[in-house]
Amino acid sequence: MAKKSKTEGRKDKELGTVKLLGNTKTDYPETYAPEVLEKFPNKNPDNDAWTSFICTEFTSLCPKTGQPDFAKIFINYIADKEMVESKSLKIYLFSFRNHGDFHEDCVQKICKDLFKLMKPKYLEVMGDFTPRGGIAIFPYASMSNGSKDFAALKMNRMANYAPGKYGMDLSRLY
Repeated sequence: MAKKSKTEGRKDKELGTVKLLGNTKTDYPETYAPEVLEKFPNKNPDNDAWTSFICTEFTSLCPKTGQPDFAKIFINYIADKEMVESKSLKIYLFSFRNHGDFHEDCVQKICKDLFKLMKPKYLEVMGDFTPRGGIAIFPYASMSNGSKDFAALKMNRMANYAPGKYGMDLSRLY
């Protein structure tokens, strides 16, 4: 009887530059660290499919007061040739813990870093920040590859954006 491989799906050579996944010793950066992001090849680049991530425990610091800010971060994208590896995304988002930036800047930075890494067809990032001083902030950023269809998607979603519109009811997670 032939020995089965440990997986029936992707082989090691198909994992691209993924190193963090499966590593038993995870080092969490103490400063903003976009270099920890890893990607892997999309096996289905001809299919337009949404991938969504929800980080329910995002933290950063106010750049003026140093007080902690808390948020849920929603990331939706349509991959092209590359996809982000989720453990590296978790560690990357953790790297904001001691990073001082305004809510809007954090969301823009996440969007730009992920777009640079993957070069997806379309990407959007939303923040649902815990109110401080009685004001809730819901920053939204999106980028497209510029092709006609995805530029139109970007414009449509931007024009129709409302806080929470492209997120998810978190009661489904728990």
